[in-house]
Amino acid sequence: MNKDLDIAKLIDHTLLSPDATEADIKKLCDEAKKYGFFSVCVHPSFIKTAREMLSGTEVHPVRKQPDLSSNRVKVTTVIGFPLGMTLSRVKIYEAMEAVILGADELDMVINTGNACAGKWDAVRKEISDLVTATPDTVHKIIIETCYLRDEDIIKASIAAMEAGAEFIKTSSGFAPAGAVVGDVGMIKQATKGKIGIKAAGGIKTLSNVLSFVEAGATRIGTSSGTSIMKEVR
Repeated sequence: MNKDLDIAKLIDHTLLSPDATEADIKKLCDEAKKYGFFSVCVHPSFIKTAREMLSGTEVHPVRKQPDLSSNRVKVTTVIGFPLGMTLSRVKIYEAMEAVILGADELDMVINTGNACAGKWDAVRKEISDLVTATPDTVHKIIIETCYLRDEDIIKASIAAMEAGAEFIKTSSGFAPAGAVVGDVGMIKQATKGKIGIKAAGGIKTLSNVLSFVEAGATRIGTSSGTSIMKEVR
């Protein structure tokens, strides 16, 4: 393992279970502070709770690019989650409300049906409209790779990049399959390293993390952050 690689700063410590409670979110935030994870990833209804729980860490203004020098654990939330099939204007409203509540980063699920049908103008416009509506936020676009052919993974990634997103995210974690190392490598090659890549879905061990990072991932979404950090230490 690269000794200079700060595993914790790659991790969005995630809890998106439908039965998650406020007590669970508080525990998640305590773990994030303890290990120094980059962010917690929670449902929109828990943004305020997470922001309050993390307010004791150093606060910096939200920036378009992730502020790796900040000691404050960020708050990530999900938009149009987990299916991505809500109306675009509903996603935009949800995103704007999320920012008002204190979200630093938005993980939005694309309309996968449009991607599967090759409606790339619609995919690109939805992403662009969201980015325009929330300009001071980091946007990670969930393309749900398990539903897409290789050529469509490439097209979805390029559409997200052209629309102004900062990250492409592989998976919601709620589809039949999650992140695949080969898909991450394909995304990196297609986008020539010009956009961040978040691997998510089924990443549970340190070896998983290192494999995805080697393939090109610059962020890891996982609900197994604490057990991964125990392997590191």
